[in-house]
Amino acid sequence: MTNPPTESTKTVDAFPSTPLSGKFVMPDTLVIIFFVALIAGLLTYLIPIGSFQTQEVHYLADGVQKARTVVDPNSFAYQFDDIGEPQLQPVALFRGEGGVGFFNFAFEGLTSGSKWGSAIGVIMFMLVIGGSFGVVMATGTIDNGILRLIDKTRGNEKLFIPVIFTLFSLGGAVFGMGEEAIAFAIIICPLMIRLGYDGITTVMVTYVATQIGFASSWMNPFSVAIAQGIAGIPVLSGSDFRFPMWVGFTLFGIVFTMRYAHRIQQNPTLSHSYQSDEFFREHHANAKLESRFNLADGLILLTLVLTMIWVIWGVVAKAWFIPEIASQFFTMGIVAGIIGTLFKLNGMTLNKVALSFKEGAKTMLEPALLVGCASGILLLLGGGEPTQPSVLNTILSSAGGVIGHLPDALSAWFMLLFQSVFNFFVTSGSGQAALTMPLMAPLSDIVGVTRQVAVLAFQLGDGLTNIIVPTSASLMATLGVCRVDWGNWLKFIWRFMLFLMLISSVLVVGAHYLGFS
Repeated sequence: MTNPPTESTKTVDAFPSTPLSGKFVMPDTLVIIFFVALIAGLLTYLIPIGSFQTQEVHYLADGVQKARTVVDPNSFAYQFDDIGEPQLQPVALFRGEGGVGFFNFAFEGLTSGSKWGSAIGVIMFMLVIGGSFGVVMATGTIDNGILRLIDKTRGNEKLFIPVIFTLFSLGGAVFGMGEEAIAFAIIICPLMIRLGYDGITTVMVTYVATQIGFASSWMNPFSVAIAQGIAGIPVLSGSDFRFPMWVGFTLFGIVFTMRYAHRIQQNPTLSHSYQSDEFFREHHANAKLESRFNLADGLILLTLVLTMIWVIWGVVAKAWFIPEIASQFFTMGIVAGIIGTLFKLNGMTLNKVALSFKEGAKTMLEPALLVGCASGILLLLGGGEPTQPSVLNTILSSAGGVIGHLPDALSAWFMLLFQSVFNFFVTSGSGQAALTMPLMAPLSDIVGVTRQVAVLAFQLGDGLTNIIVPTSASLMATLGVCRVDWGNWLKFIWRFMLFLMLISSVLVVGAHYLGFS
């Protein structure tokens, strides 16, 4: 159950060895990135380059005067050639001596930036975080803790749903739990049926809960942290806004689920999955849960909680950024590994600690490649420096000209709408951050929206739509193990999604008016 991009990563073979009866297969995210890079390269032959000027803005934060350099949206100017025409800067197929050609974009993107930000800093951050959580997950503490809580709440229907929903939401918020919900849905679904609920309720308290947590997280290292790193704002900043948001979304999810579950318990035939639930009623009359939870598991959970508190303190009080935060999580992994080895959790040895770290880091290889290659696209368009003439600056100026005619708040809402639609095509949260935030961050400067609000629009648009889009592998797998048809799921979930999008819209627009930064 080693985590990462929980973000519902969908991996599909772009060249299936067997025919799929003409059924459309969504391309892998890396395939999408390649064609986006190809389009970016072609745009350099069509769109002239331009640049902005920057200005320094001053503001108060916690009573302290601070300054930030931002783009002056009214300063855009084309670069002209010798005859006074707007200049093109087409990319070559290949360029040596550190230049960026089309076939250089992957390597140059992967090695661009510094340890303080995109891309190399974010990539290394992901690998260290993935490895550290890999060690924690290998001890079995998280798995057994969940099973123990499930077992303790059996027979108490009033506690079962809120406790399990909160637990999975917390997992989504803290370490990006997503596809791990599939295994637990297999265990929990028979129990739900025995309590008089249905398969849909199981999906709600497992997978949907993780995505509620994922979308509203204040510290998810695989979504919020990556997006903030790419946007150039302090990693894990804005927790004072996001934590209450997580609490609110989780409470709403619990209330919605409990009301539905009570209605189904009173009349099971009202369930959209009533027919398919018959399988569990016939084959799983009794379900037995066996788990261990001892002193060592308690120590590992304590280590995890203390690390979160320590990191939040460091970000707020000491302005820690990517290198410092990664180091704290690395320390957490070491401590968890030592505890696991001393108490022989899951047969843990020092060699298994090392192996677990490597396995955890390995799960981050795909999103790391996505972040690097997406950064390469930015380089094909001339880089992200506003004062240097580039095609990207021209695109941003044009987009800002269109959106800029809208009220600022409506611009923020359109960012939420864009991220929600885009998630249908790229369900990987880290991949979506890598593709969209390099554009959304500077665009937010131009249209008068803070970068923190742009990140908020990203995380809500990306995470919440994972609950409904059929291109999400984790959603479809969870529905599959609970024997819930996607069509029936859609009949049930659309009202919930409508409420979530209304709440998200209010939060994004409200955050803009509050000056969330």
